[in-house]
Amino acid sequence: MIIAESASARVPRLLSLVPWLVNRQGVDIDQAARELGVSVAQLQADLDLLFMCGYGTMTDELIDVSTEGGKIFIRNAETIARPLRLSRAEALTLMVGLRALAGADGVTDAPVVERALAKLEAAAASIMGEGGRVEAVLDDASTADTRAVVADALKAHRRLHLRYHVPARDESTERDVDPMRLLGIEGHWYLEGWCHRASDTRLFRLDRITTIEILDADGTPPPDARTRDLSAGTFVASADHPVITLDLSTGWEWVAEYYPVESVDLPQEDGPATRRVTLRAGETGWVRRLALRSGGGVRVVAPPELAREVSEAAGRALAAYGHTQTPVGETGDGTAANEVHAR
Repeated sequence: MIIAESASARVPRLLSLVPWLVNRQGVDIDQAARELGVSVAQLQADLDLLFMCGYGTMTDELIDVSTEGGKIFIRNAETIARPLRLSRAEALTLMVGLRALAGADGVTDAPVVERALAKLEAAAASIMGEGGRVEAVLDDASTADTRAVVADALKAHRRLHLRYHVPARDESTERDVDPMRLLGIEGHWYLEGWCHRASDTRLFRLDRITTIEILDADGTPPPDARTRDLSAGTFVASADHPVITLDLSTGWEWVAEYYPVESVDLPQEDGPATRRVTLRAGETGWVRRLALRSGGGVRVVAPPELAREVSEAAGRALAAYGHTQTPVGETGDGTAANEVHAR
């Protein structure tokens, strides 16, 4: 029987499976399943997946697995089977990240982090001497007091009342929140909780919380409250968000890699060196700011009203410097696009 499992559970097993099999060529598949603690069906599924793994994408760079006669033979996996060797920069980067997480309440299992750090620092010390130990903290503009209040509310299962600044609308709102977890993402601390104002799960950046207090009320989220999958970042697009179409000129291709996009049309060989991307945005203020600061490197194609807003905002900015702009025109497919030039 094959048990459904997450990638975080399966990947570690696959990584340990390769060197284990390389050093036990011809092992019986039933014996291997017993020693690895999985079913024969699960092991066979793992072996089938290994066929698509390797150090490259060419056929001779992929792992070759044979189970003929009930015996497992694995070839072309010597590179992957060798022990991992970290460079000094890689080791330091990993140590900084682990050290930052070690004291983060609610983020991870601190004892596991400390054990991993101890092993890394011991190995690094043999190479770098006393410089093998690093100190790091995950710190943003939020205060330690705010983080402490959130941590206390989580432990006591108490509701929080907070005043929260929303930069996109330049306004502050009052909210009652049932805290679910405190986490660090992309260099910032966040509170995830059930927001009674929105009747849904929301993320709140701690450095945007201006006031916070613990209420004398039960802070247990409702049964249908679910934490969000934040593996791809803090923004999760929904079908309700408007679709934005952008043209990216040379030098601005990074936009398609930095933001979650739905499609990317690469430049044609005989066409302009631009790529067209589509994405969804919860609010369009950041798109407008991105297009304005790009100086024409990012052009809003759709929706037309957003393209017009960008063009008009650029026109006002240029007028303040005594310049004029070309009016909103049409792209090749008939949609409005902002095109701003100083004359």
